[in-house]
This record gives sequence, C-alpha cells and structure tokens, in this order.
Amino acid sequence: MLPDFSTDISQAIQEVMDGGLLEPETAAAWLEVGNLAVVSQLLAAAGRLRGAHEGDVVEFCAIVNARSGHCSENCAFCAQSAHHNGPAEVYPLMSAEEMVRRGRAAAEAGAQRFGIVTSGRECPKGEALDEICRAVEVLTSEKVIAPCASLGLIDEARARRLADAGLVRYHHNLEAGPSFFPRICTTHNYQDRVETVKAAQAVGLEVCVGGIVGLGETPLERVELATAVAELAPESIPLNFLTPIPGTPMAGHTPLKPLEALATVAVFKLFNPKAVVRTCGGRQQVLGDLAPLMYLAGAGGTMIGNYLTTEGRQPVDDINDLAALGLRPAAKLMSE
Repeated sequence: MLPDFSTDISQAIQEVMDGGLLEPETAAAWLEVGNLAVVSQLLAAAGRLRGAHEGDVVEFCAIVNARSGHCSENCAFCAQSAHHNGPAEVYPLMSAEEMVRRGRAAAEAGAQRFGIVTSGRECPKGEALDEICRAVEVLTSEKVIAPCASLGLIDEARARRLADAGLVRYHHNLEAGPSFFPRICTTHNYQDRVETVKAAQAVGLEVCVGGIVGLGETPLERVELATAVAELAPESIPLNFLTPIPGTPMAGHTPLKPLEALATVAVFKLFNPKAVVRTCGGRQQVLGDLAPLMYLAGAGGTMIGNYLTTEGRQPVDDINDLAALGLRPAAKLMSE
C-alpha cells in the first residue's frame, strides 16, 4: 500500500506560502510515486501558488530559430549538435527584417514575448550581434511584443549591448542539475551556464532559466535542478520534456509519463513560487490530452507555435484551453 502523502503535501504548501523551503528528499518522494492521488494533491498545492502569484492570467511566448545547426557543443539531447546526426536544418543567421517579421507574427498569434534563438556555443559577436540588436531595437520601438533572446554563453559586455538595444529578458537553461550535467554535455561545464545567467542579471536583464526533464535523471536529481534554478531567482522557468530525436544519443530514451510530467511542473512551482513556470518543448508529446492540466499544476506560461526543431500546437488551441479552464491570456507587456 502506498503511503499517505496528504499531510506532507499540505504542510509543505503552508511552509512555502510562509516563505519556507522544501526538503529535496521529500519532493523527490512525491515524484517517485507518480500515482493519481499524489499528483492531484500536488496539483492542488501548486495551483494554489500559481493563483496567489499570477491570478487567472497565463503568459504566452514564441521563438524563432534564427540560426540553426552546426553547434559545436555536444549536448546529448540536441538535434542541432555537430557531434550528432540529428535532423535539424542548417542555415546562417536570419536578417533583422526576417526576425522582426517573425516577432510580429508571434504577437498576432497571441504571444506576449518573443525569443530570438541562435545555435552555437556563445552569443554572436560583431556584425551578427549588430543584426540581432537591430531586430531587438525595431521590436522594442513597435511595442507589439517583448523581445527576449537565447544566444548561448554570454559575458557582461554583450549582455549590456543587448540590454541597451531594448532586450527585456535573456534565456539560458541550466538543462540539468550540477551532478547530472556532465552526463549530458562535456564541451562546456555547468558553471559556464550559471555564469551566463549571472552576467545577464548583472546588466539588469530579466532571466528565463530552466531545463529539460526526462533525460534519465532520478527524481532526486530532478529536484536538484529545481533547487539550482531557485538559487538563481529567475523571473521565468521554462520546463522542457525530452522528446527523443533520431540521431542523438538520447534517441532511445522513454519519455516521461503524463502524471510524472505534471508532478514535475508542480514541484518546480513549489520550489519557485514567485517565478512563472513555463511549459515548453515536448509538452504536447508527453502530456497529450492531459496538457491543459499543466495550468492546474502551477504553470503560468507556455510556449506557443513551433519549437527549435520540433512542431508545436496551433496557438488557437492553447487559447481555447485557457477559456475552458476559466483562465485568460496575459495582456500585451510593452506599454505604448
């Protein structure tokens, strides 16, 4: 017979509401169980936190893969790595005009934020960075959508250049907790990722920091990622669910079950009550018909449209999900 977790969870939510911290071993036990009774309790707890901090509003973001493929890094899950044989397209940096066009289209589809993403180890320099900043400047001046970027490892000088152009938020995932990270990447280290986040914060940028779950990590290692993210105090936490891609070292992995994924969303919210937990890549593949429950599990945001190398849902379907749950999309973030 499974133990009764109701007391632990109810105590935990009260502690979090009072400003306390969860014990990692306790949260890992919730992820280990993964049955409907436990998940429903977690959803109630995390949903309460989401409601307290975000009300009935859900934030949509969208991205453009502005430079694809031939990445020098060997991240085991990534179709764009030059070390693997993934199916990702390969093309150079888009023009600023095309990035702007994609940003306008994202706004029309209902997104409040738009991320410019480039493959590669680090943030572009020189003319490439100038082109990205030019797109950011136009989007900032038009005030139709908040410009964000995910450009790899970055130093304060380049982060400040982006901030001066009008960038609102820099995205850089930890991907996994410090103990598991060496199993998924060896061409750079975990601390490189932490320093990138800190460089963005040092120049006043908001940060979007999360990772990928379902890489083969244990429940405790998954909680380690949640605690590592919490230490950086990001405004947004993107959660990706591994979708095994042919040609990558993780092609044979078994994806998480839907209840495992929902419990993970809830646990990340419990560790990071003030941040917006944002479901991203793999959500429809892993959650399937249960995807709308991610909002009840504590998600206050999601990525609409396509991802970097995989297709997403139609934005109208996500908008319809919100209406069915009595939620509503966030208002435009950029003031006139």
